[in-house]
Amino acid sequence: MGLADSPRETWATRLGFIFAAVGSAVGLGNIWRFPFQVGQEGGAAFLLIYLLFIALIGFPAMLVEFVVGRYTERNPVGALKAVGGGAWKYVGWVFIATGFVILSYYSVVAGWTIRYAILGLQDGYLADAGEAEAQFVDLASGLDAILLHAVFMAIVIAIVAYGIQRGIELAVKVMVPAIIVITVGLAVYAFTLEGASEAYTYYLSPEWGVIATEWTSILPSAAGQAFFTLSLGMGVMITYASYLGEDRNLAEDGAIVIGFDTLIAFVTGLIVFPILFTAGVDPADPGAGAIFVSLAAAFGDLTLGWLVGFVFFATVAIAALSSAISLMEVVVSYAIDERGIQRRNAAFVIGGGMFILGIPSATDLVLLDLFDLFADQILLVFGGLMLMILVGWARSQIAVEELSLGIGDLGSLGTAWIWAVRIPVILVLIVALVLGILEYVDFLTGPFAEWVGDL
Repeated sequence: MGLADSPRETWATRLGFIFAAVGSAVGLGNIWRFPFQVGQEGGAAFLLIYLLFIALIGFPAMLVEFVVGRYTERNPVGALKAVGGGAWKYVGWVFIATGFVILSYYSVVAGWTIRYAILGLQDGYLADAGEAEAQFVDLASGLDAILLHAVFMAIVIAIVAYGIQRGIELAVKVMVPAIIVITVGLAVYAFTLEGASEAYTYYLSPEWGVIATEWTSILPSAAGQAFFTLSLGMGVMITYASYLGEDRNLAEDGAIVIGFDTLIAFVTGLIVFPILFTAGVDPADPGAGAIFVSLAAAFGDLTLGWLVGFVFFATVAIAALSSAISLMEVVVSYAIDERGIQRRNAAFVIGGGMFILGIPSATDLVLLDLFDLFADQILLVFGGLMLMILVGWARSQIAVEELSLGIGDLGSLGTAWIWAVRIPVILVLIVALVLGILEYVDFLTGPFAEWVGDL
């Protein structure tokens, strides 16, 4: 039963909500991070474990955010305060901070995708890996990056300012089908390439020995990717579900969202790996610029690679936009619910603040990594962990009752869901948080310390 005492915007259609949730999940992390993480973690072995964690970790966690959002009809701050009490609003602030920080540098990376799409239409892509890397370093920071960061943020602000139905819902009903159609088309193209057969073997035939020897690396990476790719821990699903009606079957909606998100990630692998293997590029090349160096170099080595590259990077830019509007909506919904600020004013002020915070990330890659590691590895995981503890151990009865609306009596399924949240989900998040803190400390004492020393 909703707790809101004032009318709020709602989704016009069920399809609008599903497309918005899918659009949030399908972003740079899905289309870019997923295939390169597969490459770094052993190919098909990682894919197998990832799919397992999507079911065991991602689905239960998504239902938690759904029930909290719909039950409270509030943003993360108001939602956690309503469910857990006054002190929990400070945990809600973690979600707000996470969305604000992530979008500030996410917009910079999205600007890179726009620049690389344009590059395909201008001069094409450089086949030499060294030249491609130098080109990326030149384009990734400076005035060019700041301007494209501004353009991307302006588009996000405009969409969110128009509201749920006229802005976000209308936009995702165009963007998400476009992403699906284009990725399928690119996968068909990739099937015709010389390296497709070798790529499919690498991507789809797991080597069990890799799992046995590399499981300590594969397990946390797969669990983290399953959690992050679904936009969990950012407050997005709480916020989007807060605009839902009580008659929705949240389990069914969650399964549809996860199904589409996972399918797009899987199909992206069917695109990326044949291109890399055909061009003779190592799929395990790491780094924030991997998609802009390795894949761009591969496009430069293909016939009509400029056209394929343009379509690919344009698709990534669209996916980034569908995710970005969800991140801004988290913060805007807080300003509307808790501060009574009009939507358009909130969108312009918050979007302007995100643009300003993102400027350092557009001037130096080290600063982008500084924001990225802190938000993704610490803030996001901590917020998600606290929410799972609250719902799983302190408010499980409320959660099961809310989930049953639109479904009926859950019986043993409700109990199984709660225990999945209490044990595997929480344990995975604890491990991910510890590893994230250690990685951030290594970064501060390594690359960041060296960067400060060079100033």
